Amino acid sequence: MTITATQPATGLAVEFYDPDGTRYGFPTFPYLTAPGGLATRRQLRAAGLRPAGHDPVAQILWRRGKRVAYLYRLDLAAPKRTATPAQREAIAKALRARRTCRHCGQVKPYYIPRRYGCCLDCHGGAE
Repeated sequence: MTITATQPATGLAVEFYDPDGTRYGFPTFPYLTAPGGLATRRQLRAAGLRPAGHDPVAQILWRRGKRVAYLYRLDLAAPKRTATPAQREAIAKALRARRTCRHCGQVKPYYIPRRYGCCLDCHGGAE
């Protein structure tokens, strides 16, 4: 699918086509009409990239202007950071603590419900 920055055909949200930013104060495009070289956060994440601290350079508006997606430059995007072994170990400990019952000390295959504070066996399973 190629996305072009040309004037969209009638029937599309033409009111959102403002590539100069005169109407919205920010370059704005209707849904599916953003120029090449720009991507949303979700598209960056799918490509293994992140905005790297850069601000968005344009936006996409749809649903009568109630929905917005900010666009970032692909050439300024950086690779996603990966967790260090110490960070991964800390996350694993935290997730294990969420599965450990305070009463019986067993590690369950599910997260302990916070409203009970104990596993379902200790709670009795009834509210």
